[in-house]
Amino acid sequence: MKVSSNPNLRLRNILEREDVAIATFITLKGVRTAQIIAHTGAVIIDCEHGNIDDSDMHDMVAAVSGSGVSPVVRIPSLDGTFMKRALETGAHGIMVPMVNTAKEAELVVKLAKFPPVGIRGHGSSFACLEHGLKTPSEFIAKANQNTITMIQIETASAVENVDEIAQVEGIDLLFIGPNDLSLSLLGYTPANFADTALLQAISNVVASAKRYGKKVGILSTDGEAAKKAKEMFDLIVLNTDVRTLQAWYGKELNIARS
Repeated sequence: MKVSSNPNLRLRNILEREDVAIATFITLKGVRTAQIIAHTGAVIIDCEHGNIDDSDMHDMVAAVSGSGVSPVVRIPSLDGTFMKRALETGAHGIMVPMVNTAKEAELVVKLAKFPPVGIRGHGSSFACLEHGLKTPSEFIAKANQNTITMIQIETASAVENVDEIAQVEGIDLLFIGPNDLSLSLLGYTPANFADTALLQAISNVVASAKRYGKKVGILSTDGEAAKKAKEMFDLIVLNTDVRTLQAWYGKELNIARS
């Protein structure tokens, strides 16, 4: 990753300092929800699995950025239209699920970057605002360098091809989806981190990422798992808003009823 001098690029700056970034998937729509989660760290607005539409995404990116935190958007699939919409909100990064080959990773870069690197078109009046810049022209001049491009490694095919995927220029971070990876490799979910086949696959992804200078991330279910993951990963997503709310309320309700 190239070093950025823009202090507004909070997540990129954390990663460039070689610190471990901790984020949360947010699946519930709403500006207030986004603000609340943003006060815990970086936020990944989940438009793949979350109850978040295009308008919600726009508002939530602005709310997260306005809270002093980097908004990242996970798009539903490798889709150029939605990728453009996500990037034009001013998201500091995108996460693309189910990338299985180097060719697909190259397409992500092509769609996410402005010429001459890619084919992304100019038009958004909003993106510069969330990057702390005054004009679209300023944003375009720096967007290829500043926007974090993440792809998810979450199938057996992706693991098999990970060495080639990790060599694709313009991809910043490989993010392991352990539950889908477990489903693909072993036929069940949630992921069992005691399973040697899953652990070997994760180790292979990490090794390829490090070999070719990419950052690497993973989903963790709780604080203890995240603390352990800090030894190996650059980005840790600490569960989701819904799962955390369910877990906390369920625990407290059991106490109240006992």
